[in-house]
Amino acid sequence: MAQLEDSELVKIREDVLAGKAKDFSISDNGMLLFKARAMGTNLKFSTAFHPQTDGQSERTIQILEDLLRACVMDFGGSWSKQKSYADPKRRDVTFQPGDHVFLRVSPMKGIRRFGKKGKLSPRFIGPFEILEKVGQVAYRLALPPSLSAVHNVFHVSMLRKYVSDPMHILSYEALELQPDLSYDEQPVQILDRKEKVLRTKTISLVKVLWGNSKVEEATWELESDMRAQHPELFK
Repeated sequence: MAQLEDSELVKIREDVLAGKAKDFSISDNGMLLFKARAMGTNLKFSTAFHPQTDGQSERTIQILEDLLRACVMDFGGSWSKQKSYADPKRRDVTFQPGDHVFLRVSPMKGIRRFGKKGKLSPRFIGPFEILEKVGQVAYRLALPPSLSAVHNVFHVSMLRKYVSDPMHILSYEALELQPDLSYDEQPVQILDRKEKVLRTKTISLVKVLWGNSKVEEATWELESDMRAQHPELFK
């Protein structure tokens, strides 16, 4: 993730996990957000400015918001309009020490297009016990030794209350989780084939069943990609 290569954004991410960054949050897929908007990687803050009056404090906030507004990815609509849509949908979810929760992980398709991996539906591992609340929106979990490489403080958006429903619960012992809680998902079977006719050519597609996924969650992929990267599926 490009955000992890920017030292300023890494520092903000740490503050979010510690509950010290009020207007920042981390999305379900690990993206750092400011007021529900994605952060760019060229954000730079000046640490040399020390406001001495109320007017200067207000001016600093305005400058920072202008910088953030210039760095976020805007897919239509104004900053204020996007914020007005996002805020009403927020839920105040709280847990107590001793509660058990599931932790959201992100399966990534084991094929690459243009150097990027596609994502599958989120999954959950656990349950894990909550040890303490960190700040206003983060919690420290009791993780097993097999997950020692994963930082044990998580934003509330990555947690789900423990319920007795094993449908989407994975065994973390069988997964090779990355520090960002993603893991490679491998294809296990070709379920179907079809051709998509375009103006100048015809594209062959295959319906792929992925490990740890149900049949109804199978995805359509380019047959050429699957043959190149997973020829064993076509033997």
